[in-house]
Amino acid sequence: MPLQNRVTPFGEIVATAHRGRLTGNRGIIHDPDARTLLKRRWSSKAWITCVCEFRGRRRRVMSTRSWTELFFLDEATSFAAGHRPCFYCRRADAVRFRDAWAKGNRVNGVSARSMDDVLHTERLDRRAKRLHPLRAPVLSLPDGAMVAEDDRNYLIREGQAWLWSFAGYKRSSADLQNAKLLTPPSTIRAFRAGYRPAFDPGAFKPN
Repeated sequence: MPLQNRVTPFGEIVATAHRGRLTGNRGIIHDPDARTLLKRRWSSKAWITCVCEFRGRRRRVMSTRSWTELFFLDEATSFAAGHRPCFYCRRADAVRFRDAWAKGNRVNGVSARSMDDVLHTERLDRRAKRLHPLRAPVLSLPDGAMVAEDDRNYLIREGQAWLWSFAGYKRSSADLQNAKLLTPPSTIRAFRAGYRPAFDPGAFKPN
């Protein structure tokens, strides 16, 4: 049975046989004996995204009283859920994101904690995912932005919409007139300021 550790763009954590290309965590939110999630879905405001391989280290997933390993299809999915790059295993990406976040949001002296404070208000509406109104045409959003309409998630890439699934993306012709923004607005501003989310070309499927 798959463990409940795959994250959707809505930030929900579900069980699926599909594998993720990035991992990450929100603190300790599981029972290591049962290898199941607790009722809470975060124990820290530091929602981070990590590489799956780092310095040859290996972990048995959800088996110790340490951070709970979560998995994402790609970086755009992790950003939509409200995560950011880890300053330990992805330091170069984290620094690039921090600098773009500071520039895009017009703030100085940005720290991981200050970003986490802002992101925490933008990703959550109490315990539910916060959806944001679009301030511009959906297809004008920067590459890596994700929106939701009718319980479906869409990635914007090169001015086109792609329907998200755990298996990857399919090109969509949906007009998305009633779409809401999933990716936190401060992260969108970091994209506009130059941060480029990484994509796996193999995740984009022909129609």
